[in-house]
Amino acid sequence: MKKYQYQQIAIDLEKKIAGKQWVSGEKLPSIRQLSEQYQLSKNTVIHALYELEAAGLIEARPKTGYFVTTVFQHKEPSRLAPLTLTPTAVSMPVLFYDIMQRGAAFDILPNSPDSAPSNHLLSLNRQFNKAQRNSPQRKAMHYDSPMGSPALRFQIKEHYRAIGLHLSEDDFCITVGCQNALFLALMVSCQPGDNVAVESPAFYGVLQLLEQLQLKVIEISSSTTDGFNSQELEKALQKWPIRACVVTPAFATPSGASMPIDQQQKLINLANEHDITVIEDDIYGDLCFGERTRPIKALDTQERVILCSSFSKSLSRDIRLGWIAGGRWHAKIIRLKLVTQLASNQSSQEGLVEFMAEGHYRRHLHFYRQILKRQRDQLILCLRKYWPQSIRFSIPQGGLVIWVQVDQDIDTATFYQQALAEEIVLTPGALFSACGYYKNYLRLSFAHPTVGNREKAIRKLGKILWP
Repeated sequence: MKKYQYQQIAIDLEKKIAGKQWVSGEKLPSIRQLSEQYQLSKNTVIHALYELEAAGLIEARPKTGYFVTTVFQHKEPSRLAPLTLTPTAVSMPVLFYDIMQRGAAFDILPNSPDSAPSNHLLSLNRQFNKAQRNSPQRKAMHYDSPMGSPALRFQIKEHYRAIGLHLSEDDFCITVGCQNALFLALMVSCQPGDNVAVESPAFYGVLQLLEQLQLKVIEISSSTTDGFNSQELEKALQKWPIRACVVTPAFATPSGASMPIDQQQKLINLANEHDITVIEDDIYGDLCFGERTRPIKALDTQERVILCSSFSKSLSRDIRLGWIAGGRWHAKIIRLKLVTQLASNQSSQEGLVEFMAEGHYRRHLHFYRQILKRQRDQLILCLRKYWPQSIRFSIPQGGLVIWVQVDQDIDTATFYQQALAEEIVLTPGALFSACGYYKNYLRLSFAHPTVGNREKAIRKLGKILWP
């Protein structure tokens, strides 16, 4: 994706702040000095400084200049190692279904009033309404192609081409969201009883699918910075056959981690050597605070990576449209979709095509990423303000969630009902493992601003966990 000059300056300055070239409270060079250093206009430099100020990295002091704001002092959540690396049958707890029924997967306070929709979402709704009025008789009387709208698949293909992944629109199939895409990927690549490797802590949606498909899980140790550990996968392969591996290389939930390129390549090499299907969940890839990285699919030389994603996290939960690029399983995936889903909604696809073609999705992402970064910092400030200093938490560079480790003697699941009495929906860490790990962890989301009632909810939850 092309970067404007002010964005390039902002990224460079952010790297220097992260590298402690300027520490907390230190003054940055003047606008004139930065203009001379980068050989760009003062207006371009000012625009970059506004970006960093909006992100909370610097602050303007009247008649003085710009200063680095306080850097968060924190400890990353502990990584559980070594894990057992043993195939385990999955049994999702009743608590999982209670959370999902409340529609609270990414909101600690789902009954709190929503903020006003952005202009981009209003524009999207107008496109949907327009699409519904267009040829209603044809849409009412004819199903869509099982592969989905060619125009939408073209827009998705172009979206990936801009970040260095080169596929054809015929390589994609439209699905009912990312969960449906993951379901299709597991269905075509695995048989009941097969072993599937997942990062640990794992996305509970994947665990749910493994349970329903009677597949066994092998949890692979992950960190909150580098994510899935391919060396641990190699150890597991010495003990067990593994049919598939499900990974979220960009801002995995709940850890928020991103896999470095060397770990991605190591995973591909192992998959090629051991005939493993790599199922890539790219649903958070567009929610990066820095440069958008290429999916693992870009490293695929044997058509064994199945790429899955959707618009539900980056645009709207109400849009049940996703996609899957199935590689060598593409034809089988289309037939399976025909059996299980038949076709996708034509009006939604048509409206989304116009939204993307006119550049609204690209502009929405630029706007939304800045909002999410500010909301991440709001949440972290609240944790620092209201919760004990003993907690550990991740600081992801994208996505929607923070992974929090609390005191060893606290089992977060035991406080679920008590929090619910305060209309707070707690997401305990135990949901993210089939082996009983992460009892003293929880996931928090910054999908909503941590202000007003949600800030009060964080404070109340702290009092519940530490009475």
